[in-house]
Amino acid sequence: MTTDLDVVVCEVGLRDGLQMLDTFFPTAEKIAWIEAERAAGVPEIEVTSFVPPKLVPQFVDAQEVVEAALALPDLTVVALMPNLKGAERGVALGVHKLNYVLSVSRTHNLKNVRREREESIADFHRIVAMVKSQPEGRRPVLIGGLSSALGCSYEGAIATDEVVRCAVALAEAGADELMIADTVGYADPALVRKTFKAVQAAVGPLPVNAHFHDTRGLGLANVAAALDCGVRRFEASLAGLGGCQFAPGATGNIVMDDLCFMLDAMGLRTGVDLEKLVAVREIIARNLPGTALYGGLARSGLPRHYVTAVQRGA
Repeated sequence: MTTDLDVVVCEVGLRDGLQMLDTFFPTAEKIAWIEAERAAGVPEIEVTSFVPPKLVPQFVDAQEVVEAALALPDLTVVALMPNLKGAERGVALGVHKLNYVLSVSRTHNLKNVRREREESIADFHRIVAMVKSQPEGRRPVLIGGLSSALGCSYEGAIATDEVVRCAVALAEAGADELMIADTVGYADPALVRKTFKAVQAAVGPLPVNAHFHDTRGLGLANVAAALDCGVRRFEASLAGLGGCQFAPGATGNIVMDDLCFMLDAMGLRTGVDLEKLVAVREIIARNLPGTALYGGLARSGLPRHYVTAVQRGA
């Protein structure tokens, strides 16, 4: 974690926000989005997914987007990898972090990656071995993501013991970080505290991050609960873009701009210039006309005489 930040925010809109869209978001505009968010102070951006273009045409330009992102100073470039082949592409391109997703829900894992959870865990072992075989300077950070960990549109409630079991499996395989995701927005603050504390107790000092959706309006409340548990890295999407094509009823991610405002208002330094961040939404608006863009900060602006966390000396 960057030493002068209290909380690290990671933009996932370029992957999670665009993956379901039929409209191709132009490559040059993706790069402009990345450049503008980095200029606004966002330290980490998940820029693409290494999936076959025939499955998700939106990411046919993955290599070009990654190369442009890597050219930006002080930006941690993240990419999603569904399997070993995707991880090999990420390592070859030199991304800084690779995000691997295992669904705690068996049904969701079968629909998302078409295999049993145990097969996904075995594949992650192979990915870890491949990464460890690389020269030290070519080893990306491996994020073990736990999707549908707080509820599933197919299975309903997910047992905390199952979340812990899957978390321990990824940790023991060699994950550098874990990420707990409320893929369909089922969570509430009490469940967040229960689940995160249980996982943290089981994996010791391994960092545990959070990815929330705002399907039922509890996204930022769940962020506050995760903060209480010591979570200091959150994924979000500018204007709340995103969802999951394999999870009926799932709507967008928590809004990056609102997340950064809430954290700043709480006195937590994110390194993000709020007004510059809101201005980046124009890139989305001009490329996705008619797409709903969410966010209270963009609608109402900063409070009068607002003083940022840095200005307050927090």
